[in-house]
Amino acid sequence: MSTENEGSAVPPAPGPHPAPPAPHPNPAVPPAPDYEPTAGRPTAPDAPIGPSDAAGPPGAPGASGPGASGPGASGPGADAGQSSTWWSADGGQQPGGPGEGQGGQGGPGGPWGTAPVPPSGPSERKPRGLVAAMLAAVLVAGAIGGGIGFWAADRESDGSDTTTVSAYGNPKTESRAPGSVSSIANKTLPSVVTIEAQGNNGESGTGTGFVYDKQGHILTNNHVVASAADNGKLTATFSNGKRYTAEVVGRAQGYDVAVVKLKNAAGAKLDPLPLGNSDRVAVGDATVAIGAPFGLSGTVTTGIVSAKKRPVASSDGGGGNASYMSALQTDASINPGNSGGPLLNADGGVIGINSAIQSAGNGSGLGESQQSGSIGLGFAIPINQAKNVAEQLIKTGQPIYPVIEATVSTKDSANGATIASNGSGGSPAVVPGGPADKAGLKSGDVITKLDDMAIDSGPTLISEIWTHQPGDKVTLTYKRGGKVSKADVTLGKRKGDS
Repeated sequence: MSTENEGSAVPPAPGPHPAPPAPHPNPAVPPAPDYEPTAGRPTAPDAPIGPSDAAGPPGAPGASGPGASGPGASGPGADAGQSSTWWSADGGQQPGGPGEGQGGQGGPGGPWGTAPVPPSGPSERKPRGLVAAMLAAVLVAGAIGGGIGFWAADRESDGSDTTTVSAYGNPKTESRAPGSVSSIANKTLPSVVTIEAQGNNGESGTGTGFVYDKQGHILTNNHVVASAADNGKLTATFSNGKRYTAEVVGRAQGYDVAVVKLKNAAGAKLDPLPLGNSDRVAVGDATVAIGAPFGLSGTVTTGIVSAKKRPVASSDGGGGNASYMSALQTDASINPGNSGGPLLNADGGVIGINSAIQSAGNGSGLGESQQSGSIGLGFAIPINQAKNVAEQLIKTGQPIYPVIEATVSTKDSANGATIASNGSGGSPAVVPGGPADKAGLKSGDVITKLDDMAIDSGPTLISEIWTHQPGDKVTLTYKRGGKVSKADVTLGKRKGDS
């Protein structure tokens, strides 16, 4: 940051000066404009160059459902921290010039370069004394504020092409204290990769992933790698520019989670990112998002957790079944290309995988076919859920979903999740012998709560069921014929995407 010196004032020409006129009868009326003091007239000093104009240091770092059935609620036939201050800016204070105060300098004075109004009375000593006092103030202020200006003017007089003065850095800001955005970014960026997927049909896209373990597994979104899953080409590029080919280990379309593994990664520096606890996240906690928005690798943005347990059904715009999540909502700026990247807390731990955005007028999702920008509503898969899915994919290559084995409507509704009349292909909406059937649920029942969580639609029910594990017991509150009842349900299991 620099400022420009505007040059020093031109001194008055030498020679005799006319005597001042006689004191005016009315001191409130200014003297005639041709008045010049006989001694001590202040001249305009060099314009001071100070930090007042310098900017502070920069800062650190309509979902559509799959149709009339819900893959989480249905069976195999479904369609479907504490916040912390990260940085501070220590601003300078520009030294005051003469004439700013009203006391201690012999009375008020005019702006620099203008003549003072003479006091009343015949004596010349008092005006001379006042002028001398003002000149002393000018000299004192000049020693403080004009030193740099003199240096810059001296450079100009030497024929230099510029009078720019460079500001020195702030040692406190440059310390990059632990917990600052810059510190988090410095530790995290080497473990974040930009993923490029190329399908055999010409479809391609760019997303993000991060190192999950030292075996070379990379955690990302399903929709980032889906186009290359069937014999396509997949590459992962680290922040140091090293690129590796990769292969899909497993992917879960319903969760929108995928695991890929680097090929021939013996020379890769694999530092897994630490995982936080998404169950302990609070609204207002600080967040840092890292990814490759619109292909701009290594982009760091910041924000807060603006909501929790946000039911989101998203798709990549490619016609596939929707993904359901009970998401962390953040206002950190994320855009297409951030998909699969980490959402971090103020300690640098991963609390979510960035997966979807709400865009103005264009639905939601982070697929590359949708190039709308961030409006401050981004959604991340909680890392506790993503970790469970990742472990399933690494072990078996397939996801496991908890289900109640009942098909619910995925159309928007504010009243609850309604169990449909029929399942896929005309099959029963409530699978005989399944968890919902055993609990006494029937077609037409409207589920309004899962435990203490309010259910306003089919997607909300599915996203909440999928935060659990098969075998978990939940309590469903439902309405039938105007009567409210409860049913205890032990969640069943479905393996793989249907």
